[in-house]
Amino acid sequence: MRHRWLARSDSTDLILVFGGWALGSAPFSCLTGGDNVLFVEDYTGLDDPLPDLSRFDRVDLLAFSFGVASAAHWLNQTGMRPDRLVAVSGTLNPASAEHGIAPDLIRATADQLSQTSFAKFCRRAGVSGEVPELDIPSARAELHAVIDRGPAEDPGFDRIWIPTRDRIVPTNAQQAAWASRADSIRTVEGPHVPFRARQSWAEWLA
Repeated sequence: MRHRWLARSDSTDLILVFGGWALGSAPFSCLTGGDNVLFVEDYTGLDDPLPDLSRFDRVDLLAFSFGVASAAHWLNQTGMRPDRLVAVSGTLNPASAEHGIAPDLIRATADQLSQTSFAKFCRRAGVSGEVPELDIPSARAELHAVIDRGPAEDPGFDRIWIPTRDRIVPTNAQQAAWASRADSIRTVEGPHVPFRARQSWAEWLA
């Protein structure tokens, strides 16, 4: 895993963000209101240490896309328990034809990965603006790691957001994956990347 601060202040509240595959922090750049925001990406391995978070009185974790299963694996591995857990556009079994993306499709994406195919992925995901820079070998290795790691146990997500027009992790697969958690589900109009300008972190953590 890699991490970097998107915002820092003297506040004792922290938003810990597990991003998606290869998109970086760009999907969250439009969100406002986070005093301390620590962004995590690259799930080729999950054993890289994060900064000491002991000074924070409250930690809310928002996991997006492949970050959902990766965050769940990491939480179960470390024993950390955030005050609130939110999943957006992802499932606990990302490499699954029924509850995520078919493994053969993920492997094909990895094997055929190029700047052109990645640009197409970004358009399907609903990314606006410039396509992020891509390290193809690293991005390919991360996809294979997600497949090999398998499904994660549910650490107890408090809120689950499912976009209505997700063309990456299909909407119907997310609905099936979270069927037993109906009370926690909220639908949101939009594509795989559903975050929009003038929204706040608080809206997604609600």
